[in-house]
Amino acid sequence: MSKPAAGSWISTWLEAWAVAADAGVVIALRSAKLAAGGAEGAAEFWLMVNEKAAAMALLQTTLLTGNLGRNPRVIADRAIAHVGRKVRANRKRLGG
Repeated sequence: MSKPAAGSWISTWLEAWAVAADAGVVIALRSAKLAAGGAEGAAEFWLMVNEKAAAMALLQTTLLTGNLGRNPRVIADRAIAHVGRKVRANRKRLGG
C-alpha cells in the first residue's frame, strides 16, 4: 500500500492518529511522575495545566483570527500540527 497523498483527508487522519498515540505515551509517563508525588510531581502537574491552557488559547486565537486558513482540511492539518508539536516535545522531555 502506498503512502496517502499529502493534502488528503486520509493523511490528516493518519497524522491525528499518530498524535493520539504519542499523547497516550505522554499520559502514561506523566501519570507515573504524578503518582511518584513530591516536588517533581507537583511541578509536572502545574506545567501540564499551564501548557494546556496556553496551547489551547493560542490555537483558539489563531483559529478565530483566520490564521489557520479557510479550508477545513487545512485548518485540521494546522491544528493537529500545533498540538502534535507540543505532544512530541513532552514525549521527548519525559523520556518516551
